Amino acid sequence: MGKVDIELDEPGWKPEENTKIVPTQVIKKDPYVKNVGVNEAFVYLEVSVPVSEVITAAQDGTRNALAKTELFSYAKNNDWTQLEKKEIGQNMVYTYAYNHILNPGEKTTTLFDTVTFANIIEGQLDTQQLDMPVRAYAIQSMNTGDDSTTVLEQAKAAYQKYVNQNKGQAGGVTR
Repeated sequence: MGKVDIELDEPGWKPEENTKIVPTQVIKKDPYVKNVGVNEAFVYLEVSVPVSEVITAAQDGTRNALAKTELFSYAKNNDWTQLEKKEIGQNMVYTYAYNHILNPGEKTTTLFDTVTFANIIEGQLDTQQLDMPVRAYAIQSMNTGDDSTTVLEQAKAAYQKYVNQNKGQAGGVTR
């Protein structure tokens, strides 16, 4: 009998050290997944970026208009592909698939290594606690994709099956 089991880790993320962030601050946040099960798996990460109506400043200091803004940005690493982007509540939720099948005992590369706080004009979010949660999902790779030729196409098909099976269920993807 097989078992799909994963662990999400962010070894550089120290939330206790990032309680008072300032505009354009770069923060270490480095999510990756380890396959601790016995089956090969397709792996996915879901990132919820807080969104708020704020006034930002351009690089030269020019004041921008009030606009809905993602409060953190990041540079995705090449081993991951974005599957979805959807606004849910006060978050922009991104779902990424790892471009490779993850074998038992292996780790993915990080999805990103740092996040940067938006260049907002100070005084707008001073009392708010901002969270940027990351969730991990895994689906056994054997017999769950489709007849697609690439790992990524198979991972997309498996993810859609997972979404369909878990609609309205606890632990399903963020909707």
